[in-house]
Amino acid sequence: MEKGMEDLEIEDNKEEAWSIHEDGDPVSYKYEFYLVGYFLTASVINFQAMRNTMANIWHLLGGVMISNLGEKWFLFKFYHELDIGRVEN
Repeated sequence: MEKGMEDLEIEDNKEEAWSIHEDGDPVSYKYEFYLVGYFLTASVINFQAMRNTMANIWHLLGGVMISNLGEKWFLFKFYHELDIGRVEN
């Protein structure tokens, strides 16, 4: 049994790299259609009701994905440039 353990190493000093780029171009993520919102209220926010109300009020062309970030913070991802312009103005 000791003969088989001679070649074992506790630490492997080899570094392994993962390539996430093709053609040498860096990956770019578009965060231009995202907004983070916060509700200034002492009461609890009903996420489903808020999401439906916002979607109905805004009448968006491309739609919106709303994520609950916790503590009354929400992430709004818009799918069309005109939609985020409507909401900001």
